[in-house]
Amino acid sequence: MKRVPDIKRKGDDFIGGKLDRGPVETHSRISRGEGEIMKIASRDVVTMPPTSTIMSVVKTMVAYRFRRLPITDAGTNRLKGIVTSVDIVDFLGGGEKHRLVEEKFDNNLLVAINEEISEIMERDVVTADVEDDIEDALNSMVKLGLGGIPVVDREFRVVGIVTERDFVKYLSSRNVDGLVEEYMTRSVIYVDPSIPIESASEIMVENGLRRLPVIKEGVLVGIFSATDIVKYLGSGEVFEKLITGDVHEAFRCPVKNIMTKSVTVTSPEKTILEVSETMVKEGFGGLPVVSDGNLVGIITERDLLRALI
Repeated sequence: MKRVPDIKRKGDDFIGGKLDRGPVETHSRISRGEGEIMKIASRDVVTMPPTSTIMSVVKTMVAYRFRRLPITDAGTNRLKGIVTSVDIVDFLGGGEKHRLVEEKFDNNLLVAINEEISEIMERDVVTADVEDDIEDALNSMVKLGLGGIPVVDREFRVVGIVTERDFVKYLSSRNVDGLVEEYMTRSVIYVDPSIPIESASEIMVENGLRRLPVIKEGVLVGIFSATDIVKYLGSGEVFEKLITGDVHEAFRCPVKNIMTKSVTVTSPEKTILEVSETMVKEGFGGLPVVSDGNLVGIITERDLLRALI
């Protein structure tokens, strides 16, 4: 495992009333001396340069249904950073990165989203080497609580990316024992459907969460996730809430307006293999665990990685 050097770039503007998406690059590479990691990593990696606007990156994440994007140099494909859905939530009001919106742009959302992605991307990126074994990446992701890591060659060029979802697919093809109740998170933080998006975002960032069950009068009515917030911005729906352009206008509305209402649940008695197959088939990153009509936990891709270890 290694980390990329800290390099900062400048770039794109909002021109002529249209958002400049910047180049979206897809890289596929087959290297000599590949390790086992490349058997489960995604080789066709969508990347964007550090000069891309925040909005262009958000639109790309929505279009490809990604939760993270490597940021690379347009000429060399060398890794410069990474941006995740949680970084976007942080920027929009959930955490420290929101200070950029407050202090530099006076809470003006329309101006802020056209800032360079280099301003909010993570620069100290943990990576996997193209020659690594599967266990190397797995152990690092679990130890550091990472949802995915780019795979790079000796020149720090991106040749793949491995995510929790890739490991869940890997798990579903192996003979791994265990029940959901053994690996699920029991202390579940949840919210009411009336809570403002900005308040729920703060809870997610403060607790290192990507999703929150939404409960009304003891009944599970939805899931609110970082992906929902990214879609809210990337789809343009957020701009319907703006009057003066203040970011708080868009994020004071309740989570029920953008949460995922159709929720697939599981039970404590389900096996790890059964729930991993459901996650892969449905494309979910986590499932609420319900027993006798009550929420008793949540099982996520990150929890399933522990089953592999």
